[in-house]
Amino acid sequence: MSLNEEVELLRAIPLFAKIEPAKLKLLAFTSERLTYEADQVLFNQGDMGDAAYIVMDGEAAVLINAPQGRIEVARFKRGDIVGEMAILCDVPRTATVQAVGNLTTLRVSKDLFFHLVTEFPQMAIEIMRELAHRVERMNIQLREAVIKARN
Repeated sequence: MSLNEEVELLRAIPLFAKIEPAKLKLLAFTSERLTYEADQVLFNQGDMGDAAYIVMDGEAAVLINAPQGRIEVARFKRGDIVGEMAILCDVPRTATVQAVGNLTTLRVSKDLFFHLVTEFPQMAIEIMRELAHRVERMNIQLREAVIKARN
């Protein structure tokens, strides 16, 4: 994928939509492109967060440790960002993220991520919206699981 194609993908992500193209080009250029094969792990639950990952191509599964083993709770696909919660909150990763088939990501370091949030407050608002949507989806899933367990 060319630098211009990466910039176009970034512009399509609500988090980055209002950032000027020159800054997105800098983001794409300074971020690390990583490729993974099926079942390779991007990071493990409990690791300290040092970067967020933007899915450029492929899918990633989000897995949490449970008494019965790992449980898949979500999937991320092209244009999704994963791992930002741990770098925003300075807490250990809340889940393991693993490639589903071939996966290409753009790894955005913690320092670069905070620089962008500081320089572009709209990005911080979009992050809050995305995290709120995730919490809402998780609450719905939890309610459904409780109802199912009671029946």
